[in-house]
Amino acid sequence: MDFSDFEPHAGGGVTAEERAVRLGPSLSGTNLERAGDYNQRVVLQVIRRNPDITRTEIATMTNLTAPTIANITGRLFEADLIVDAGRRKGGRGQPAVRLRINPDGCFAIGLNIDRDHVTLVSLDLAGQVRSRFTQQIAFAMPDDIIGIVGKEIAEIRGSGVLRADRILGVGVALPDDLGQVALPHRPAGYECWGAVDLQALLAGVVPWSVHIDNDAAAAAIGEAQFGGGLDHASFFYILVSAGLGGGVVIDGSYYRGADARSGELGFLPLAGMPGQVLQDVVSLSALAARLEQAGLTTPFDPALDVAEQFGATLDAWVDECASALVPALTAVNCLINPAAVLIGGRLPDLVLDRLASETTRKLIAAAPTIPARAPIRRATLSRDAPAVGAAILPFLDRILPSDAILIKG
Repeated sequence: MDFSDFEPHAGGGVTAEERAVRLGPSLSGTNLERAGDYNQRVVLQVIRRNPDITRTEIATMTNLTAPTIANITGRLFEADLIVDAGRRKGGRGQPAVRLRINPDGCFAIGLNIDRDHVTLVSLDLAGQVRSRFTQQIAFAMPDDIIGIVGKEIAEIRGSGVLRADRILGVGVALPDDLGQVALPHRPAGYECWGAVDLQALLAGVVPWSVHIDNDAAAAAIGEAQFGGGLDHASFFYILVSAGLGGGVVIDGSYYRGADARSGELGFLPLAGMPGQVLQDVVSLSALAARLEQAGLTTPFDPALDVAEQFGATLDAWVDECASALVPALTAVNCLINPAAVLIGGRLPDLVLDRLASETTRKLIAAAPTIPARAPIRRATLSRDAPAVGAAILPFLDRILPSDAILIKG
């Protein structure tokens, strides 16, 4: 079996719009070849989420026949995507073979471009980060990105940390309207991002397909595939970055909305503050501005224990953020009824935990009678969520289940 059998489409990459069509409802029919590909992806997903599972258990979970499971797992073994984890002892008859994902079966690279940093990670099939690079850089221009990505891709290929011939693609996560949103210190010319074709920009330094999505969407998709989504099929995701983003996952699928702008809580107006929106308070840009006003000139570094570094100023910001989030999350709870609200972003875990706890306290006090209230928790992937989520996009587009496979094209 050729490893390329796992690519269901031709072309140089995938955009968020194409992914939305594939994951959305469709009246298109299918054929046996596409149904077979979909079943293969489902079986791989079942094994990924249930280590040491047996073929009999897979058949029970998927409602596929034993011969079908035998054929599919045979192809997955041939492609080196799964491994034999030994036989399960106990019980009657021949001990059953246990199956696991082969972490080295394939890899992907995730790139997160934001107004204050660039992060690039490589990920294996088991969801483990094999390499990580991040650089604090304010308002990186397209030429900056080409230089950074070219250098890091070359280092990954030369390091031997993963096999280049098993890389499925490069996922790219970046905010919508990257160059258009007014943020403090945005330089002249940054609006050029509005005219950039990312596929073309990266073509000279990325030898694989490119898969593009919004940063909050990528983070939420990553959380659904490798994080809290394993425990919550439906959740609302909050991404605290240079701006503020959100994502809606319903029954395991990311919901984009009619204009692919669902979850945009950062643009919700602030009550009693004309002209201001939620991300003017809840964002790293807002935190940096508050630190500047307090005369704290030390650059904000999400990797440090900022609780000691910035003390009372950070405490005041967390308190203000929690208050500002209460109306938004009251609406989220009433309109969406998620199983959880997960907060991620480039903040230390301790700060995210405090923000979740303080927002919970204020939400209970302000809206004690809402019919249902989802727990607010730190997201599992947290700090590098957009980059890790971006790395998951090639897996989603190439080998994990999606409605795309069932649509005849």
